[in-house]
Amino acid sequence: MLILAIDTSAVASAALVSDDALEGMVAGFATEDTRSHAEVLAPGIQDMLATAGVAGTDIDALVVGVGPGPFTGLRSGIATARTLAYVWGKPLHGLMSLDAVALEVAESTAAVPEFLVATDARRKEVYWARYTLAPGQLPELVDGPHVGFAADLPDLPAFGAGAGLYADVLRADPAFVREQPDALYLGQFALARLASGGTLPDSTPLYLRESDAQVPGPRKRAL
Repeated sequence: MLILAIDTSAVASAALVSDDALEGMVAGFATEDTRSHAEVLAPGIQDMLATAGVAGTDIDALVVGVGPGPFTGLRSGIATARTLAYVWGKPLHGLMSLDAVALEVAESTAAVPEFLVATDARRKEVYWARYTLAPGQLPELVDGPHVGFAADLPDLPAFGAGAGLYADVLRADPAFVREQPDALYLGQFALARLASGGTLPDSTPLYLRESDAQVPGPRKRAL
C-alpha cells in the first residue's frame, strides 16, 4: 500500500510511505517554518511526487494530520488533502497529529511505558495527549488531546516541542525537545493500524479552540 501523508499542525510536512519500501518511506519533505503552510505545501508535494516518479493515481490512500493545531495551519493541510483525494478519487483518512510524535518516541531508545506528547499551542499553553506503550504495539492514546498550561499536565516523561518550551515544569526528554509532528511517522502509524485490521477516523479537524477570526456584530448607531 502506498500512502501520501500530510501534516500541517506545526510545520508543513508530507511523505510517501509504503509497506514495501525500506523503513517505509519512499520520499518526503518538511519545512521548519510554522507560518508558511499554504505557500509551500502544494509545490512541495508536487516536487516530491515528481522526484519519486509517482503519479496521484498510483497512491492508494491519503492520510492527513487533524491536529490539534492552529486554525490556519490545520486548514491548509486538510484542505489540500481533501482536494487531492477528490481529484484523484482516493480514500482520505485523518489521524491525530500527536500520534506521529508518539510513534517516533516508541521507535526510539527513549521509549517508556507511559508518557506525554506536547506541542506548542502558543498563548503560553500546549496541546498534549497521554499514551501507554506495550512491547511490539503501537502507542495507545489514553487521554487527550487537550490544550492547557504545561504546569497542569500529569507528572510523566514528556516529548515534543511543547515539552522543550516548558522544560522547567515538565519532565522533558532532552532528545525530543524540538520534535514536531512529522508526516513520515503519521503515514507509518496509518500503515501499521490498517495492516492490523484497524480503522482510521475521518479528516475532521481538532482545533480545540475557537477561531480568532469572528464575524463582526451589527454596527452601533451613532445617534
